[in-house]
Amino acid sequence: MSDDPHANLHSEQGALRGEHPGRARDPVIKAAGLAWLEFEKADLRRTESFAHDFGFAVSARTRDALYLRGTLPGPACVVVRRGPASRFVGPVFRAAEAADLTRMAEAVGGVVRELGEPGGGRVVELRDPSGVPVRVVHGMEDLPALPEQRPLTVNAGTEERRVNAAQRPPREPARVQRLGHVVLETRVFRRALDWYLGTLGMIVSDFLFLDDQRERGPTMAFLRCDLGGEPADHHTLAMHLGPGVGYVHSAYQVSDLDALAAGGEYLAERGHRRVWGVGRHIQGSQIFDYWHDPDRLMLEHYADGDLFDCAVEPGWAPMSASGLAQWGPPVTREFLGVNPSPALLRTVVDALRGENEIDVARLAGLMKAMRT
Repeated sequence: MSDDPHANLHSEQGALRGEHPGRARDPVIKAAGLAWLEFEKADLRRTESFAHDFGFAVSARTRDALYLRGTLPGPACVVVRRGPASRFVGPVFRAAEAADLTRMAEAVGGVVRELGEPGGGRVVELRDPSGVPVRVVHGMEDLPALPEQRPLTVNAGTEERRVNAAQRPPREPARVQRLGHVVLETRVFRRALDWYLGTLGMIVSDFLFLDDQRERGPTMAFLRCDLGGEPADHHTLAMHLGPGVGYVHSAYQVSDLDALAAGGEYLAERGHRRVWGVGRHIQGSQIFDYWHDPDRLMLEHYADGDLFDCAVEPGWAPMSASGLAQWGPPVTREFLGVNPSPALLRTVVDALRGENEIDVARLAGLMKAMRT
């Protein structure tokens, strides 16, 4: 039996000898969290309408930009700029201290400059191995807290906390509290993984591997920020190997299951399309509900996610469609991104022709996992 109190804490399997350790020995900095995500949209009016239905508040708007926030103190968690088409631009990470920006600029040959956004701050601009723009910021003003949706008082078994009172959660948007994580697809998984570990000091909570290709290394990783003994979200960034490059979905915390479920009813009544949910994930444990915005970008409401400190070592598990949830409806092809289309075929052909980690065996393994 292992003497490690964290062994098998959250996964049935740990690493085998010689497998990826899930952290870098001497990272440039240790990012303190995600600050916000940046998008471009052609129609900011339609974007704001969906944002209201999804549960964001607007912290600022200009002719060419929309700043969306949650109820918790902090900066805007989504920035949407006017552009020719709907697209994800990149993630923005928060540095723990001002000196981290200088250290980062020196390490990558960049410069520290004024951010020029509402709330001020300074920024260093990077690009990850997939070509996704990544920014690191510090010094922004925190917006004050907004009124919350308080979790309902729940009777659990013999614990009688609610007496002479009925439950009537209102049919209203599930108020977003904060940005939780972003998921990216990459053709250069190992290079991108090592870059985020070595550059931003992130650490792996869970690895997924193709069941018959474990010796080739993992194909998905859930990365959290290394806050030492302070608990951090199970994942702030998740990445998986695939033929595409860039955004898969982003996730936003709400107060509890009732807020999530009633908010989902509100979204459906407003004509929005659910992608998958409601259910509970395995890696990260959160209750989830996935939706498409009007441009078919995917967003997640979640509640009750895992929190790990820096001592928890990575778990290892085989990648499979059935392994995505503990309970809930079957995962949809829409969520998995495997609906056949000419665009998907072009993406696959392009990936197979490129200098990357996608080859026929890897592609076949990914397709098998998504059918499992």
